[in-house]
Amino acid sequence: MMTKRTFAKSLAAGAAAALVSGHGLAAALKPAKARNVVLAHGLFADGSCWTEVIARLQAAGLNPTAVQNPLTTLPEAVASVTRVLDRQDGPTVLVGHSFSGMLVTEAGVHPSVSSLVYVAARAPDADEDYGALAAKYPTPPASAGIVFDGDEGRLTEEAFLRDFGGDLPPVKARVLYAVQEPFHKALLAGKVTAAAWRSKPSFYAVSTEDRTINPDLERFMAKRMGAKTIELKSSHLSMISHPDRIAELILEAAGHR
Repeated sequence: MMTKRTFAKSLAAGAAAALVSGHGLAAALKPAKARNVVLAHGLFADGSCWTEVIARLQAAGLNPTAVQNPLTTLPEAVASVTRVLDRQDGPTVLVGHSFSGMLVTEAGVHPSVSSLVYVAARAPDADEDYGALAAKYPTPPASAGIVFDGDEGRLTEEAFLRDFGGDLPPVKARVLYAVQEPFHKALLAGKVTAAAWRSKPSFYAVSTEDRTINPDLERFMAKRMGAKTIELKSSHLSMISHPDRIAELILEAAGHR
C-alpha cells in the first residue's frame, strides 16, 4: 500500500521527469566524452567563420570539421550537416551559429551526436514558426540591412560592419563581408520537424550586444531548453571576437572540462 511518504516521493519524481522532458536534458545529464566536433555556419557567412575556434579545438586534441552550409533550403542544409555527421567515428558535439541553430535542432537527433552547442543561434521547437517567435521581440537592426538580388539575400557592408560583427576590427570585418555566402529566400520558409535539445545535453552562448538576433530571444530559447548558458559581451560573431570562450564551452560540451 502506498503511504503518504512514498506518494510524495513518487509525485516529486514525476514532476522532475516532466521538467526534464519539457526543458531538455542539459541540467540532468553529463555529456558523453567526445573527440569530434561538427560546426555549422549561418547566414552571411561560410565555414571559415569557425577558423579561430577550430585552431583552439585542434590544440586541445579534438577533431573539428566545419560544414559548408549551402543556404538554399532547410532540408538541403540539414542534409549537408548529416553527411558530415555520418563520417564521424564516435560521439560528436554539434555546434551551430545563428541560423544554423535550426540545423543543430533538426540534425542533432543523429545517433552520433552526444551534445549540442548553440552560439547566438536559433533554437526552435519542433514545427514551431521561428518567425512568429522572433516577432514577439523587438526587431534587431541587422534585419534592415538585408538586400535581395532576385531570390538571393545578403547583408550590406554597412550593416555587416555595424550590426553583424560590430565588435570586430573593421579590417577583419570587411574580409568576412567579402566572403559572405548569399542565402536563398526558400531557406527561411522551413520548419524543423524535431527538437534534439529535448533529448540531448545542450549549451548556449548568448551575445549580449547582438544586433542580429535579439539577446532576450536568445535568453528565452536557452532557458526553454534548459541549456547550460554563458553570456558574452559580444556582437553576433562571438566565435570570432571571443574564440577562447566559445572553444571552452565546446570543450565542456565534449566532456573535457
